[in-house]
Amino acid sequence: MHVLIVEDDELVASGIKAGLELHHCVVDHVRTGREAQQAQEQFNPDVVVLDLGLPDVEGLEVLARWRAAGVRTPVLILTARDAVQRRIEGLEAGADDYVLKPFDLDELAARLRALVRRSAGRVVAEICHGDLTVRPSTGEVLLGEEPVSLSRRELALLEKLLNSRGAVLSEERLKDGLYGMDTEVESNALNVHIYHLRQKLGKQLIITERGVGFRLGPPVRCPGAIT
Repeated sequence: MHVLIVEDDELVASGIKAGLELHHCVVDHVRTGREAQQAQEQFNPDVVVLDLGLPDVEGLEVLARWRAAGVRTPVLILTARDAVQRRIEGLEAGADDYVLKPFDLDELAARLRALVRRSAGRVVAEICHGDLTVRPSTGEVLLGEEPVSLSRRELALLEKLLNSRGAVLSEERLKDGLYGMDTEVESNALNVHIYHLRQKLGKQLIITERGVGFRLGPPVRCPGAIT
């Protein structure tokens, strides 16, 4: 899960970032509404954590611009503004959830996973694709009943493909979801992760669309399973 944090308080942002990374998330942080707009356009995160009190523009204005432009990325407002009317304004402006500071990091991570799950059209926490089961909350991956060990980035890539519902994802979009904004990425890094996933979960798990990108393959079956 690729999370964009829009928060001008460095201490709060660093705490959220560290906590979400423990929950297997790729996290980017920006401080202003302008930076948030640029990051959303360039990196298309899975979910946004948005503070309202930004130094250059109100967070609600950033959200309103996104929704007016047709951006459907789930947004969770995280703020100390606890007035009921402010919460109503945030939800009516297009927020998908609203959490008050102070907050519990485990609950925040659970709420973000729920937003991404609903955005992907799922109603349960587990992601199943044939005999493949992924549990995003714990990072567990099962092929049939056998656990499969994946690196953090292999898991992030797998979740991205599973949540895409068969859409073709470009190489750049997948790299952004695995590494975020500030990491230098070797040219063959994505192909290495794809190779490893195919080795562990089956060669048809990921389909290459030449010159376009990659998409999820047909449901995974255990070796020797009867189809």
